[in-house]
Amino acid sequence: MDLQKYFDESCKDHSHLCPRQILGVRMGLAGIKALGLDVSPAKKSLLLIVETDGCFVDGVIAATGCTVGHRSLRVEDYGKTAVTFVNTKTSAAVRLSPREDLRVRATEYVPDEKRHYFAQMEAYKIMPDREMFVFLPVSLYQTVDEILSFPGKRVTCDRCGEEIMNEREISMDGKTLCIPCSNGGYCAAELEPIFNRSEVKLS
Repeated sequence: MDLQKYFDESCKDHSHLCPRQILGVRMGLAGIKALGLDVSPAKKSLLLIVETDGCFVDGVIAATGCTVGHRSLRVEDYGKTAVTFVNTKTSAAVRLSPREDLRVRATEYVPDEKRHYFAQMEAYKIMPDREMFVFLPVSLYQTVDEILSFPGKRVTCDRCGEEIMNEREISMDGKTLCIPCSNGGYCAAELEPIFNRSEVKLS
């Protein structure tokens, strides 16, 4: 298989190709194959759950065509270079992660390249999938329908007043709450909205 087109696609938002992008491309293609799907799977037949962000994910996107915008890719940021591939038609799922000794194996495939970075770049292009990845069948805690939900459904949080989409609301003590209002989010809001402050100039 000619991988260069995937590498080129991954590089569109970067000035160069790096080992993590190559790893993402290889993992993307290997995950599709592990589910028994075509290299270019039918639209909405594949859901990815990636466990980190960064250029690795750009490689995965280039190989699979899955994106956050199309709701076929979700990020659960555990800081791990891993992806769970889900066949949305059958709910079959497999999680791929790099083998623990992958970097050591890479240097063995390119013994004449003493610089680890470049050895990884070249080795990741040619190593067999089984030498690169751990393939682990998994069961999802939610059904595919629950994960994808219905994008047109909207409700309002009883505490903050903001809109909640895709059935992400939480029912608690008879109230409809967003996730941050129910159990905390990633930030703490100040009491006064910024546009009420005289010192802030907004266009």
